[in-house]
Amino acid sequence: MTPPTATFLTLLVLGAVVMGAAADGPPATYLFFVDPTPPGVTCMQYHLGILTAALGSEEKAKAAIIYNYKNVVSGFSARVTPAELEAIKKQPHVNRPLPSATLQLMSSNFDGVS
Repeated sequence: MTPPTATFLTLLVLGAVVMGAAADGPPATYLFFVDPTPPGVTCMQYHLGILTAALGSEEKAKAAIIYNYKNVVSGFSARVTPAELEAIKKQPHVNRPLPSATLQLMSSNFDGVS
């Protein structure tokens, strides 16, 4: 192998490693809407089961989960990386992930009512 070819292959491999690390990215918080909890199972068990299947371990699932929702919607919030997000999306009981967002009220004056 000639030196320029070796240099090119080295740069190609380094580029692939850097792109792989960048594709994973930093964790972000998402709200996951899921199917209703089955009878006889607590929502925490159900949500941890979904996360465990996607993330590969119960420890990772417990570290990621932030809150369980069960009264108005069935779902949970979790802090996950982009790669983990893709794995969770593939779970059969997950309906929709929604990125967490902080919204600000534009006005507190609605038709003269404060």
